Amino acid sequence: MRAQQLAQQLKARFGDLLSEPAEFRGELTMQVVDPEKIADICRMAKEELKFDYLVDITSIDNYGEDPRFSVVYHLYGYEHRAYLRLQLSVSEETCQVPTVTTVWKTADWHEREIYDMMGIRFAGHPDLRRILMWEGYPHHPLRKDFPVTGKSTSVPGIAFTEAAPLAGGPFITVAGGKDAMAREPRGRLPETDSTESKGPSQQPLSTGH
Repeated sequence: MRAQQLAQQLKARFGDLLSEPAEFRGELTMQVVDPEKIADICRMAKEELKFDYLVDITSIDNYGEDPRFSVVYHLYGYEHRAYLRLQLSVSEETCQVPTVTTVWKTADWHEREIYDMMGIRFAGHPDLRRILMWEGYPHHPLRKDFPVTGKSTSVPGIAFTEAAPLAGGPFITVAGGKDAMAREPRGRLPETDSTESKGPSQQPLSTGH
């Protein structure tokens, strides 16, 4: 009940700017109705409710829907050992939310990665640069409309990319399949059955388990 009680304190402070906490599999999520208030909400969560650890910030591309994007903040408190998830929607037209680096300095790299991979900007971020791709790269590779083979890109004097050949990749998961092995991500040869290929590039990736 501890997380539920803390979530209700947030709700009491911000009213209609936050949804009622929804529980799923023992985890609580609150929808932030006004993205402009995210830093204020996070500040109360940290300073008053002791959610002192920003576990992660993640993003979702709801391609084909409006708003297109979601940004999700995963919070934890070491004192009370409670988790709380805050989620907000971002339109493709705006594609921007306020930074929470003013609340947690560790939000710096999380927000840079989301900007780099998804293209969502964080207003007020102290150093919003790409963190994986190079500066000048014109695409955002985790968007769902980015092809799995990649895109050919050239920035003279800096770097270039080429689309990956289908024979050696990309590693694609096929829905369904007769068993878990058939569903493993692997390179797909266009002229063969993906579950029958036995070449080195067709072996399933290790899952670490």
